[in-house]
Amino acid sequence: MTTADASDAALAARFEAARPRLGAIAYRMLGSIDDAQDAVQEAWLRLGRTDQDIANLDAWLTTVVARICLNTLRDRHGGGREEPVGHLPDPIVDVEGEFDPEHRAMLADAVGLALFVVLDTLPPAERLAFVLHDVFAVPFDEIAPIVDRTPEATRKLASRARRRIEQAHPAPEGDVAAQREAVDAFFAAGRAGDFDRLLSVLHPDVVLRGDFGRGAPGFRAEGAAAVAKLAR
Repeated sequence: MTTADASDAALAARFEAARPRLGAIAYRMLGSIDDAQDAVQEAWLRLGRTDQDIANLDAWLTTVVARICLNTLRDRHGGGREEPVGHLPDPIVDVEGEFDPEHRAMLADAVGLALFVVLDTLPPAERLAFVLHDVFAVPFDEIAPIVDRTPEATRKLASRARRRIEQAHPAPEGDVAAQREAVDAFFAAGRAGDFDRLLSVLHPDVVLRGDFGRGAPGFRAEGAAAVAKLAR
């Protein structure tokens, strides 16, 4: 193996180590598995094309992914793609390697799903500032160049987003607990085959609609037994 090959392999390994966090950032920003994966892949391509000396690879990749996501959100808000306001994010049950266990649990949580609905109503720059700072602890001075604002103005973006989220009407605590139990039961059914637990928390007349990714046909499952089968 040449020195160049070894260097490329080391860079690829570092990127793969960063992939779960990048995927989680992109998913929080976009609410779409396909779009999140596209953003992470584009970051990898840009990394391969750059000739600049990167002092902090994690920060560089975070910035690149954030800018890609910001452009995608602006396209959505500018009419580039019609999408209902407050839509639920894509499910993440079977995405391998894109999210680490901590982020997978966070994103699957019922409270996390409720937050997505509110995030989808935010202007792109506010959403980016809130997600990067409040969820992933990125400093404002690193976020500021991404949104082309000063650190103080970026802080205000996140603050406005925070107020909007706090003013949103949360589900009653009992509803959140019930939703979380259903989410936990669904994952338990998929991991350990505990379908009895899943059936016990689903309403007999539950209806599940969705699809399996961009371009795939939609599906509809009616009744607790039919929905539980999807966890297999």
